[in-house]
Amino acid sequence: MNKKRVLIVDDNKELRTLIRMTLEFSNYEIHETEDGTHAMRLIDVVKPDIIILDIMMPGELDGLDVCKRVKSNSETSNTKVILLSAMGQKIDIERGIAAGAHSYLTKPFSPLMLLDRMGYDVAINEFVELSDE
Repeated sequence: MNKKRVLIVDDNKELRTLIRMTLEFSNYEIHETEDGTHAMRLIDVVKPDIIILDIMMPGELDGLDVCKRVKSNSETSNTKVILLSAMGQKIDIERGIAAGAHSYLTKPFSPLMLLDRMGYDVAINEFVELSDE
């Protein structure tokens, strides 16, 4: 089985490290960056299967902008996006889902919950791939 490619995008280095440590013993090829602009460049190169994306980041593109761009591009529209945010009101979650996110986790979040969401994402993706064969 090929390793699933994961892109972690968060301006908080410690959080990126926590997520990387959570994932590194699973079957993932892990990439990371600190802002939306660099994320868009990496997405073109890495072609991630899953993007773990903070919403509030400095720079030109926040997480919702990146999510919308990923979902509106025919080459990346099937990429699973899991949004992370300190904003957990219903309207915030609705905005994330409207942007195209598959899942929305509110910070602080449980690493086990992240693994659960990612496992579900990967399982669905593999089922679709098998169905197409």
